[in-house]
Amino acid sequence: MNEKKYTLKDKIMAMGPGLLIVGSFIGPGTVTSSTRAGANYGYDLLWCVVFSVVAVIIMQGMSARLGIVTQKGIPENLLKELKDRPFLKNFMVFLVAAAILLGGVAYMSGDLTGTALGLSALTGINTRWIAIVWGICILVLNARDNAVKWLEKLLGVCVSVMAAVFLITMFVVKPDWGAVFGGVIPSVPAGAIMTCVSLIGTTVVPYNLFIHATSSSQTWKDPAEIPLANFSTRATMIIGGIITGAIMVTSATVMHGMEVNSAIDMAEQLKPLLGDAAVPFLAVGLMAAGISSSIITPLGVSYVFAGLFGWELKKTDKRYFWTNTGIVIFGIIGASTGFNPLALIMAAQAVNGVFLPVSIFVLLFLASKASIMGEHKNGPVQVVLGVAVFAISLIIGVSSVLSLF
Repeated sequence: MNEKKYTLKDKIMAMGPGLLIVGSFIGPGTVTSSTRAGANYGYDLLWCVVFSVVAVIIMQGMSARLGIVTQKGIPENLLKELKDRPFLKNFMVFLVAAAILLGGVAYMSGDLTGTALGLSALTGINTRWIAIVWGICILVLNARDNAVKWLEKLLGVCVSVMAAVFLITMFVVKPDWGAVFGGVIPSVPAGAIMTCVSLIGTTVVPYNLFIHATSSSQTWKDPAEIPLANFSTRATMIIGGIITGAIMVTSATVMHGMEVNSAIDMAEQLKPLLGDAAVPFLAVGLMAAGISSSIITPLGVSYVFAGLFGWELKKTDKRYFWTNTGIVIFGIIGASTGFNPLALIMAAQAVNGVFLPVSIFVLLFLASKASIMGEHKNGPVQVVLGVAVFAISLIIGVSSVLSLF
């Protein structure tokens, strides 16, 4: 059978699911972790960004393919595969649900804190109070679909502008490109393991793997459309990786050795291009990125729970609705604890990085099964790459836990 040929226009028009994922991970966590990595370790952790981009292309590609071929999400496929092994099925449901729930609450806390950090830089109001108010606003917005869709478009523009400014600034500050490329060689400076986990956890987000499978099954109905999904995944993830790298390179060039404790500190890297407008610009960018991510985060957790427990993907299903609401409420509690805002954001990314191997293992297992994927199962190269991503993420995650002791 001849593979259908798609034009560049066809591929660009099909980038929606990939853009949804990039919109999720280009949030306050990405800005914060990349800025702190550059300020504390220079270009040394740039390899984490490269690894994250490769990993997210491999795993999100598997996720999209699984969704298109089976027309189901990851949880539904997992339950079907393990239906004759009840103990293993219940164990995996518990493991996946716990990982996604804890990671989602942590990420939600980080999203609300990032929004509060931006607004605090403009107003001087304490971040914990702003986080509470913004969290309540998110609860209201989640109950109003039309408002969310309109707001997502506006915030998408704001985040895109912020990303473009970071990219331009990277060239304006004239980094040492030899040192930049040297940072692609893996090394972990003393005390940097948690920063590594944060950089990976903010890019390869566990619940995004689940969102991508479901959104791909809703967007594409024929395996012949897998090339469209592949283009969407590769193009958008590379763009996201370039943005993350640009933030780190800019920070490493302008701020290496500086203490970074606030949005005002993070704005220092944009002053070569924006001057006195750097602080309000970054503040608005953080707010937009935080709100955009905080709308997607409860959605991701709800998608997973709906698939695991047989709920409808509609707000009319009260279980789905209250999962959405519960994630936001627990996020508000986490964001209002009074901890250092940047430390809280970094911790949220690290939590997701620690739980990431669980989601990768489940996806790799399902996408490699001929009984599920047929001729579209993972080939030998895809299996090797997937196992490598799983092994590296597991080693880094375990190392980060051990470093706490």
